[in-house]
Amino acid sequence: MSVHVLYLSYDGMTDPLGQSQVIPYLDGLSRRGYKLTLVSFEKKERYALHRDKISGLLQQADIAWYPLSYTKSPPVLSTLYDLARLYAHAYRLHKQKKFSIVHCRSYICSLAGLMLKRRCGTAFLFDMRGFYADERVDGKIWNLRNPLYRLIYHFFKRAEKTFFQEADYIISLTHAGKRVIETRYSLNGKLAPVQVIPCCSDLQHFSPATVNKALAEKLRREVGNGFVLGYVGSMGTWYMPDEMMDFFKELLTYRPDATFMILTPDAAAPIRSLAAGKGIDPGRLFIREVTRDEMPTYMSLFDLAVFFIKPVFSKTASSPTKHGELMSMSVPVVANEGVGDVADIIRKTQSGVVISEFSATAYRQAIEEALNRTFAKNEICRNAARVYGLEQGIDHYDLVYREILQKSPVP
Repeated sequence: MSVHVLYLSYDGMTDPLGQSQVIPYLDGLSRRGYKLTLVSFEKKERYALHRDKISGLLQQADIAWYPLSYTKSPPVLSTLYDLARLYAHAYRLHKQKKFSIVHCRSYICSLAGLMLKRRCGTAFLFDMRGFYADERVDGKIWNLRNPLYRLIYHFFKRAEKTFFQEADYIISLTHAGKRVIETRYSLNGKLAPVQVIPCCSDLQHFSPATVNKALAEKLRREVGNGFVLGYVGSMGTWYMPDEMMDFFKELLTYRPDATFMILTPDAAAPIRSLAAGKGIDPGRLFIREVTRDEMPTYMSLFDLAVFFIKPVFSKTASSPTKHGELMSMSVPVVANEGVGDVADIIRKTQSGVVISEFSATAYRQAIEEALNRTFAKNEICRNAARVYGLEQGIDHYDLVYREILQKSPVP
């Protein structure tokens, strides 16, 4: 008998995150025989640009997709409106398809998933993705001095405890996050089982074998033959552009020929202004927004990558997607302590350098170590498959689904 699973995501499938961190997993689970229905919230501009491509991918994977429009404003009320629409839509779909499991990505969707469990008896999988309320505070999105945001924060912290206790299973991105859950949130011994599944990488896509050699040669002519420090992704919220630029400034004292290649959707002007304010020639920066298809080719030019993330409480549950992608491209990294399992993974796999403080001394020590070491790039790539491999992630989700079904058989 086919097992029907409803997957709820407040992230859009036409967003880069949906394409890298939702669709590949669902495709793999569909190939294993699960009948998947996907509800996601799509931003108008991205949906218009990428609807046909994503629809085709999901049809090919035999996944039923029900895109809803994302409501951006007004704050709070727009989210409540979307939540009401999500629950109503999920309930209607359940009446038609009789889902066994509702797989909820993060907290907004889990509010709907918990309501569906209580009303219809479906199994509830809480795929937490991170400590949502604390992320909003640590990222300065919610100011707790504002009474409204303080109220919302406490609402989600109460909901979080309920999710941990009433879920049939919990997914944590990190072992560090799992330890926090098991020590802080196990009330009276009542806690759903926790499975660690990091943000996996599509190793077939992020592979030296996918590099477009003609494009790589063109880029090398643009960048020159010097050392290339790389960064991938947004530079806002939890990332630390000031500190990363300071790191690059120190690198220039060792490698004056270095270029900082920043692959980001963010505007280039503020980044160049930041560099200029630190006495760095903006001409040493190469800033570009690139497509997912182009990304491996650009990353193939990196001699070293850097990412610094605020080492705050909420980041204990964070698994940066870029880490697995960089490792799968055999790129050594410099990163900081206090972010999920990143430091442990770097040390165990000998795939980069970890800093414990943000200072010129720490940067120089890390640079000297990175420049003087010969990294076993083939080994970095092999360890990427072991730690961040997509098939391994699909295996773990399959195991979780089967364990849930053993407790709650298919109706």
